[in-house]
Amino acid sequence: MTPPAPRDWDPERYQRDAGYVPALGRGVLEWLAPQPGERILDLGCGDGTLTAELQAVGAHVVGVDASPAQIAVCRARGLDAQVMAGEALTFEAAFEAVFSNAALHWMTRPDAVIAAVHRALVPGGRFVAEFGGAGNVAAVLEGILAVLDARGFDGRPVVPWFFPTPEDYTARLHHAGFTVERMEHFARPTDLPGDVIDWLDVFAPHFDALLPGDEIADFHAEVAQRVRQTLYDEVRDTWWVDYVRLRFIAQRD
Repeated sequence: MTPPAPRDWDPERYQRDAGYVPALGRGVLEWLAPQPGERILDLGCGDGTLTAELQAVGAHVVGVDASPAQIAVCRARGLDAQVMAGEALTFEAAFEAVFSNAALHWMTRPDAVIAAVHRALVPGGRFVAEFGGAGNVAAVLEGILAVLDARGFDGRPVVPWFFPTPEDYTARLHHAGFTVERMEHFARPTDLPGDVIDWLDVFAPHFDALLPGDEIADFHAEVAQRVRQTLYDEVRDTWWVDYVRLRFIAQRD
């Protein structure tokens, strides 16, 4: 997925603490229904877990991601993968489908991304994706911003995510020349494999960058304490995150 500033993804940490992300992407993979011989672009392919599944059904797949570290992992797996931002795709009428899982919300210039996807598709091609929708990780974000406020920092200008409503994203797709065939906006509360601090270690570097390095561990601990009542299940001894997803199929006109 598109890398958070100011550092690139750590593929090993991502696999350990966020490996559930591609696993949960299999639902949108079913919506894509890839066919043998189809040319498919995997936009924000991460470490290539779902790219490899697309390839396994016989599709001709190219993965792109803005993270050099993740692309290196893809290439080590023998996948065709390139370092490329979603806003700057260089393909012209090259694919029957563009697929994306859990990546579009990192791309904060959505209209540029949608236009680039439109250019990359052949007429009649489909754009099938799932990403964070309105309300995604709301409890975590509230905790992050509140703790930063208490420390004298405003985290709002550095929020790295774009979580649109269905109405907003439908309008953007229509404006760019897509017809939306199906869209769903749904809550998907998700158990974490470890502590919410591990989640913050992976996904909160934009906020960490506001603080001196020796304060980051305490910052994460304070956020965990603030959200514990909401996001920790004492009965099951499990942390969870309040994911809300937007999933859609759109066809290029």
